[in-house]
Amino acid sequence: MQATVADIFRPRTAGRAIGYDLAAALAGSVLIALLAQAAVGAPVPITGQTLGVLLVGAALGSRRGALAVVMYLAQGAAGLPVFAHGGFGLHHMLGPTGGYLFGFVPAAFVVGALAERGWDRKPLTTVAAMAVGNIIIYAVGATWLAIWLGSAGRALALGVVPFLIGDGIKIALAAALLPGAWKVLGRSSI
Repeated sequence: MQATVADIFRPRTAGRAIGYDLAAALAGSVLIALLAQAAVGAPVPITGQTLGVLLVGAALGSRRGALAVVMYLAQGAAGLPVFAHGGFGLHHMLGPTGGYLFGFVPAAFVVGALAERGWDRKPLTTVAAMAVGNIIIYAVGATWLAIWLGSAGRALALGVVPFLIGDGIKIALAAALLPGAWKVLGRSSI
């Protein structure tokens, strides 16, 4: 296992490390919530949310990244307006976009696990890790949406195809940001 960006700053003492992990996950959940507000369209809006989920997963690692997403979902379930367009509540989580929201958890975990194996240190492997994360989000989200719409074809047309170009741009951004962060930290293998 290799260190994630967050591991570099993690305290060594157990009590402080746990506090750090919780604070890092909370900060990750806030970043996701902020990026979710950059949203256009419906019923599945184009947002910065997926970029946040995948960056948080890579930066924090599998467990802290998944925890950050769980915290984000809990904030929304509790009534905080953290979802796209200021959405919140269980009705939002169980609506047409619910599958995408729930798909964020395994996506962050898997991208974090790949980052723990060094996939976030080079642009090409970062692209691959982010693509895997997006595929997970699409698989869970489009399946959920297909159940809502009663049609897999409509779910793909409304919940996947319109997002491919934007997600490609987000992946390219992540491929610049993550290896760039490692370079700034002086631990790059580029």
